[in-house]
Amino acid sequence: MKQECKKNMKKLSIIIPVYNEQATIGEIVKRVKTVRLPIQKEIILVDDGSTDGGREIIEKLSGCKKLFHENNRGKGAAIRTGLESATGDYCIIQDADLEYNPEDYRNMLQLVLTGRAKIVYGSRNLRKSNVSGKKLYKYGGIFVTIVTNLLFGTRLTDEATCYKLFPTRLLKSLVLEQHGFGFCPEVTAKVSRLGYEIVEVPISYQARREGKKLNAWHGIEAILFLLKYRFLPSSSFLGNRTRKI
Repeated sequence: MKQECKKNMKKLSIIIPVYNEQATIGEIVKRVKTVRLPIQKEIILVDDGSTDGGREIIEKLSGCKKLFHENNRGKGAAIRTGLESATGDYCIIQDADLEYNPEDYRNMLQLVLTGRAKIVYGSRNLRKSNVSGKKLYKYGGIFVTIVTNLLFGTRLTDEATCYKLFPTRLLKSLVLEQHGFGFCPEVTAKVSRLGYEIVEVPISYQARREGKKLNAWHGIEAILFLLKYRFLPSSSFLGNRTRKI
């Protein structure tokens, strides 16, 4: 089983949505490039209408696919744009700031390469040494995770994590609707309703000092999305596509 998984999985697509991250985009791309993995990497940058000069920096970067939105459409929309160009067997989402460490890809991939998981989330809450930043974000995320577990019977500790590792074919098969931060509850709800198990591994995390593009409404919105996809018929999540991945 282990040899079969390693043989079949040859490339990881890393989708990096970018919005006004001029100060960090060059460094995060460097870190992604330098992390050593047992498979190939495909880096996909999606600039979501940045106005801080970040687009000009992205245009100068080499070794990446570069896609651009003329206007800001939201993180979920940027992920979908990147997904259209993804050719890897698996894909992972990477924020453009420096909060998450690409070195954690290895532990996440290991579960897939050894046949122990199909979907892997990197949990910030499973590593006590992490710097979590503002309590609003930390406890808001914990509350959303609790609601997720109650609604879908999951056992997650960090639903809102950026690091979500999926088979690319599965992610492309989903009918994804949310343009903004609603991508996270939407994709978690849909794969859970379709019967896929999400396995977590601890990851490192260093909250940024200047704060996020999140507020209390995003937490409320996440719960509304979870409720929506809990009660919609799961047959609508894949359209006419087959379920088995």
